[in-house]
Amino acid sequence: MNKKLYTYKKSGVDIDTADNFVNFISSVSSKKRGKKKFSNIGGFGSISSIPNQIKQPKIVACTDGVGTKIEIANTLNKYDTIGIDLVAMSVNDLIVQGAKPLLFLDYISINKIDLKKLKSIIKGIVIGCKQSNCDLVGGETAEMPGTYEKGKFDIAGFAVGIVGKNKILKKSKIKQNDLILAVPSSGLHSNGFSLVRYLLNKKKINIRKNTFLKTELLKPTKIYVKEVLNLINKDLINGCANITGGGLADNIKRVIPDNLIADIDLKQIKTSKIFKWLYQNGISENEMLKTFNCGVGFCLIINPKNYKKTKKYFSKKFEPYIIGKISKGKNKVKLNGSVDWI
Repeated sequence: MNKKLYTYKKSGVDIDTADNFVNFISSVSSKKRGKKKFSNIGGFGSISSIPNQIKQPKIVACTDGVGTKIEIANTLNKYDTIGIDLVAMSVNDLIVQGAKPLLFLDYISINKIDLKKLKSIIKGIVIGCKQSNCDLVGGETAEMPGTYEKGKFDIAGFAVGIVGKNKILKKSKIKQNDLILAVPSSGLHSNGFSLVRYLLNKKKINIRKNTFLKTELLKPTKIYVKEVLNLINKDLINGCANITGGGLADNIKRVIPDNLIADIDLKQIKTSKIFKWLYQNGISENEMLKTFNCGVGFCLIINPKNYKKTKKYFSKKFEPYIIGKISKGKNKVKLNGSVDWI
């Protein structure tokens, strides 16, 4: 007699719990956005309208994750900020092209659905979408027993934006003598955490018992969408760069024309306590600069005459300041001097 001993639930996948989680996502998304429930969430695909006021619209798409910052969240059992990081990592890339974020989708893969953990992550994603003025239109949650160890998971995000052809930030807009402005970061953002964790392990530092590190390591990534789009709409910037993995030099060179160079004075960088702590605990300046944002979360490249106007679009905490200029030259980036780590 077949007793039907084998079920999907016994294998480690609980579809009913997953369905309840989908209902929660739709509910919390609607509450944050002040709308009725999204009809897209829970369906096979998401349908969104393209704004009709944009002339010659171009679609821009980005995808990213938050890397091993997830392991810090696991260690501290705190998951309410990494969802913001997830959104930030994609939308901060979109705006470099001049694109306005339209929609966001997430992918969460986990050993076993933990509703408390997942709800906390989703709430962060919804906050990130609200800060970016884009819609969370769907996603996927995959329960994968055997692939992930107990309690382990990963998250990824996908964002789509739109920009009018005449508003695309092309390299050709950047000119000699343009100013390079640093927009402060909120902290580490979501890069370099494998090195951070390596240092913590080698020095046997328990972050659960360190109030400073508990606060700093899970600070959410600053989302620059509102400020940068305002600057683009006012034609106040010629180019910009999101400073992520690879640090200042590797990221800013991606937007510099071949015949020009970003001439940067490292002494001008206003770094924050967490970067000074990492440097003082054994990470060299060279390693710091190629791994972390070191306090510069985003760069703007502007005509000098627009400097005062540009600053007005930022709060005091994130007010941009001059760290260099665009000069004639090769190799696209020149770093001068040294950061003040004291």
